[in-house]
Amino acid sequence: MNEPLKMTPANEGETAELRVLIAAPRGFCAGVDRAIRIVELAIDRFGPAVYVRHEIVHNRYVVESLKAKGAIFVESLDQVPDDVPVVFSAHGVPKAVPAKAEARGLDYIDATCPLVSKVHRQAERASEAGRHIVFIGHAGHPEVIGTLGQLPEGAMTLVESVDDVAALVPPDPEKLAFLTQTTLSVDDTRDIVTALEHRFPTIQGPRGEDICYATSNRQQAVKAIAGQCDRMIVIGAPNSSNSLRLVEVAERLGTPAHLVQRGEDIAPEWLAGIATLGITAGASAPETLVREVIDAVAAHRPIVEEVVVTAQENMIFKLPRGLEP
Repeated sequence: MNEPLKMTPANEGETAELRVLIAAPRGFCAGVDRAIRIVELAIDRFGPAVYVRHEIVHNRYVVESLKAKGAIFVESLDQVPDDVPVVFSAHGVPKAVPAKAEARGLDYIDATCPLVSKVHRQAERASEAGRHIVFIGHAGHPEVIGTLGQLPEGAMTLVESVDDVAALVPPDPEKLAFLTQTTLSVDDTRDIVTALEHRFPTIQGPRGEDICYATSNRQQAVKAIAGQCDRMIVIGAPNSSNSLRLVEVAERLGTPAHLVQRGEDIAPEWLAGIATLGITAGASAPETLVREVIDAVAAHRPIVEEVVVTAQENMIFKLPRGLEP
């Protein structure tokens, strides 16, 4: 269903109206909302100088906003002084991290997305059942590092592509399970899972899809509008996996797509000679940045906005005990 059209005047540039299709769902997911709220409540409760290990979510605007409120972002517990609270990011951390915090007597708050925590529990159960785990994800991503760190080294093997599946030599081909990073391309992951099941017919997968609802919904929303658009703009950080996947989804459908962080990143030439522009935002991008980008577009062309809704999201995750407002 489409929301009513809204006229926005331009300040300069081409005079022909530009149709702007705004994808919905877009932007913040429940896990991101929860993680940001955890940091804000921790600052309210403990005062400024609440440390956060890694960016709480992958968005510079969000991180800078929390810094202004008193959050201090670090990459290692070694950078956290004694006797101050520390928050773990929404991406999850290896088990060694909370163990180290406890050994130092640090108070820590785990802001790991509950859907990522679910994957961690699945990994533990599969390992306890004697299965070697094939984990589908992107090497170096914090969520992947955190998930691999739930089990002893060697208990999981990371694969990133169908080619990796072809080269896989597991310890026992009859005792395998697979899990996935929550922010992957739905289509790419389906291809990798198909390849795994073809090579290893007895491999066990999760009961439900590990790719989170928000990632799937945002990719589906892009698919719904990309075919109508001459160009797509995705609002998100360059280190945001789910945002990069949205760019890929649009481009695979033949629509040129650009990843931007702020309205100032819009290049006027992107808007020249096109009739329809699509806009969406990754799960770590706040709605205020969506509005900023739309206003930046409107500074170059008169626009007509149309919100295209493909799903409704009502997910809410509970806050950690002791942090409820």
